[in-house]
Amino acid sequence: MQQEIERTLVQRTLFAGPHPRVAPGMYVTANPAMVRADRTGVRMEPGAILSTNTYFGRFAASYWQRYTAITAVRLEFDHDCAPDATLRVEVKASDAGGRWRPVDAVEVTGRGRSVLDLDVRRFVDGGGLWFDATAIGGGARIAEVTWSVPRPQRNRLMSVVMCTHNRPADAISTLLTLASDSIALDLIESVYVVDQGTQRVDAHDEFPAVKDVLGPRLQYLVQPNLGGAGGFNRGIHELTRTGECDTDIVVMDDDILCEPESVVRLSAMANNAVRPVIVGAQMLLLSETYRVHMTSEWEALDELKAGRPGAGGRAGLNALKKHQDARGDAGWNGWWTALLPAEAVVAAGLSLPLFFQWDDIEFGIRARKAGFATVTLPNAGVWHADFHLKDYDDWSRYFSWRNALIVAAIHGRFDPTEVATVVAREITGHIVSMQYGLAETFLLAVRDFMSGPSILADGGRSKLGELAELRAQYPDTVRHEATEGLVGDPRIVTKGHEPKEKKLDQVMAKRVVQQVLGRVRGGRVAIPADSARWWHVGLFAEAIVTDASQTGVRIRRRDKQIAVRQFRELTQVCLELRRNAPRLAAQWQAALPELTSHENWQRLFDGD
Repeated sequence: MQQEIERTLVQRTLFAGPHPRVAPGMYVTANPAMVRADRTGVRMEPGAILSTNTYFGRFAASYWQRYTAITAVRLEFDHDCAPDATLRVEVKASDAGGRWRPVDAVEVTGRGRSVLDLDVRRFVDGGGLWFDATAIGGGARIAEVTWSVPRPQRNRLMSVVMCTHNRPADAISTLLTLASDSIALDLIESVYVVDQGTQRVDAHDEFPAVKDVLGPRLQYLVQPNLGGAGGFNRGIHELTRTGECDTDIVVMDDDILCEPESVVRLSAMANNAVRPVIVGAQMLLLSETYRVHMTSEWEALDELKAGRPGAGGRAGLNALKKHQDARGDAGWNGWWTALLPAEAVVAAGLSLPLFFQWDDIEFGIRARKAGFATVTLPNAGVWHADFHLKDYDDWSRYFSWRNALIVAAIHGRFDPTEVATVVAREITGHIVSMQYGLAETFLLAVRDFMSGPSILADGGRSKLGELAELRAQYPDTVRHEATEGLVGDPRIVTKGHEPKEKKLDQVMAKRVVQQVLGRVRGGRVAIPADSARWWHVGLFAEAIVTDASQTGVRIRRRDKQIAVRQFRELTQVCLELRRNAPRLAAQWQAALPELTSHENWQRLFDGD
């Protein structure tokens, strides 16, 4: 008798999200009057039809063919049909262009469990697998749907690292949601919670519940605030400081709406991959729970920009209307939730102590150079606060801009003329927009970058106070209530057509002259957030600009004295940057090994 091959679960078909606010169509599409869905199953009325051709319902066949040696996947499901009912289940597949084809079908009656073995060898450029179901002649239930493959030789557990700062309720909620899923929890060996705040997680009323459910898995650490980089790297450091690690490491934000199934899928891909790969979850928008922030990302170092869609990638994808059929690639994955194979962490080392932003990007680049690709799975996601609802004018821009320069100097071409031009355009745009506090924030970021690697000596802690003091000097950084800013009911003035790319520099020069000489429209106007472009705001002497968060407004007033001073400083900074770019790049590249070493991070953790 042939011995049955041991199998491992790689995906479940779930029919409802972890929270009622999640759009049901992310899991199953059906008439809700005829199909009642719970987390693990659906009850179908006679004649009901459902489809799992959805974001979480699909099996990402293309990625499994590309990164694993798996040639087939087994679909199994429980069925319970009324005496007069037949349940028809049809398996379908798509190609890279979204064209679908039938793969298999089965009709079942009564109660039992059905098994279908499905080929995964026609998906190199894209496509997925899913099933549709129809209840014929009577009601039926389908539940406990699993996708499995032969048990891989690599069967590593995960350690979760969560960084948190003054969000105890969010951290508790995420931990309890993750722990509520027994399948996901069984794959987790340890959970490191690195608390860097003054509002402690262990002081929260529900922390005992977290301790009870996680038990000895929970490792609760407290340290000074070293930003996201310091929080994540503390956990990674604890797991890898001996030079070995027995588990893969899942980094996870504290303020997400967690889908535990995504963690299961990350682990399955990592364990089955032919070579170790970073496996990332996509970021789904918390306000629009059906939308994908970006399907996969690459850095644009010449532009000092973090996220650009890769080939076939999309930003702001509506997952209810469009599937991710074409297989895309990624240069890195944000650490809202991502699995880092132990091999990649040991080989690439820890992140740079950048405090906030770009640390995950830089690690992804360095891991890529060490031979570890990043896979951003199109059916694994967590919901995160929308980036586009966070106002651009805040203290975090300092870290974003300074860190972009650091990463570009280490890993990019860092052409002197090009980088100086990008800096000049960015900061000039803020000055002509009358965002003097933001311009000053950016100028400080560039000056600090040019001061060299010593700026990272304290992990960024001292900059928070310095930034608060600097920005407090500029009234345009203050967010006002809408009622306060709109006294006098200024007229709303929206932007016109955006200038053509080849004329942007010409338009910018014109706005500079208009602002400096006062050749702008007098009086107060109101400008909506989506019209707040520099080439539009720069036409006015005073503007009430809606904050991107839609929670208030900023009051911007022309100040010739400040503008002239900042233009002079910008000119000097750009000249220095252009002159010293090669030397700076060499400095930062030489400092990388020491900055990312366990010894340096231990010093920061100790508060030195």
